[in-house]
Amino acid sequence: MQNLTIQQIDVTQVELVADLFDKYRIFYEQGSDLELAKKYLTARLNNKEAIIFVATITENETIIPVGFTLLYAKFSSVGAKTNWHVGDLYVARNFRKKGLGEKLLNTAIEFAKKDNASFISLNTANDNYNAQSLYETIGFTKRRPPNPGYWHYKYDL
Repeated sequence: MQNLTIQQIDVTQVELVADLFDKYRIFYEQGSDLELAKKYLTARLNNKEAIIFVATITENETIIPVGFTLLYAKFSSVGAKTNWHVGDLYVARNFRKKGLGEKLLNTAIEFAKKDNASFISLNTANDNYNAQSLYETIGFTKRRPPNPGYWHYKYDL
């Protein structure tokens, strides 16, 4: 993929992912609301409740966001560690099936390793077979669903 960059963003860069986040919510049958997307992402970053990685490409000196992943901390009192949960992963329709989801997940895994986490986890809909195939190919193991309609996956670090 030409000029692909994956970077962690801060609150000043929410605009890079707001439209993708809105499309992600639409995928999960929520109404489009770009302002809500911006407010939600801004709050998560301002409150240090999430880490966001965005994938961009550059075309004619224009930066185009093409995917993102949003990680939430999962605290372990017994392990005295912070583990990570992939709350959201989205790749723009025109950029799917090109390995971008895998690159975003590998970025999240490397981040979690550097943070000394024990695992990274995620959930996906029972009927999201493309995502399930990706997660299992990378090495996530399918676990008992946390609630009906979703599978839980875990990647031990």
